[in-house]
Amino acid sequence: MTVPGGRTSTSIPLADGPRITVSKDGPYLVRGGVPLVTMTIRTDGEGHCREWVERETYPVQEQYALCRCGRSRTKPFCDGTHTAVRFNGTETASKEPYFNRAEEIEGPSLRLTDTPDLCVHARFCLRAGGIWDLISQSDDLKVRRTVIEIAGNCPAGRLVVWDKTTGEAIEPAFEPSIGVIEYPEQGRIGPLWVRGGIPIESADGTLYEIRHRVTLCRCGRSSNKPFCDGSHREV
Repeated sequence: MTVPGGRTSTSIPLADGPRITVSKDGPYLVRGGVPLVTMTIRTDGEGHCREWVERETYPVQEQYALCRCGRSRTKPFCDGTHTAVRFNGTETASKEPYFNRAEEIEGPSLRLTDTPDLCVHARFCLRAGGIWDLISQSDDLKVRRTVIEIAGNCPAGRLVVWDKTTGEAIEPAFEPSIGVIEYPEQGRIGPLWVRGGIPIESADGTLYEIRHRVTLCRCGRSSNKPFCDGSHREV
């Protein structure tokens, strides 16, 4: 498992394996046969976001390019439109490690770390009165399970829960894969949900911190490129 506060950015080459490279003013270049699936959110009877649903699985390819400008006619894949529209994909995201930016909230059995600038507004965190209040009740087994479930559904890894007894992060079990998040009922696209600790290489050749789950912008409007900042809600 890749821990949320794992390896920081580096220019040291990694062994062959899954990798995403952010091309300059162009697409995400994916290599290593990374599975690609379309994901949507299922809500419960009260309208709260409850679980992720896999809608479509794409044929596995050893290499492929995913649209980053939001204008491709073959989404989620790149069709070269970024050149015609003169897409500015300048990366602005910090390479500071997650822990250096995270707030910590203590509960009786769990600790919550929260980095608000990673929020993509998936809204799982609002369920059952909100994870920030629930963490204070984490000695209750039912509440503890709910907190773990909510945090694990946060695609960007903004929210991470930690077992205070072991000191370990409690993460969902993800193999390296990419989820293409879509909101068909609203006619909007969401970010790319990168799972399982896939290295993400900047256009300058350095690596971002390798984390178990992050979200990459695919609407072209994020002010935190290459990561999502929720701007797809305005598209």
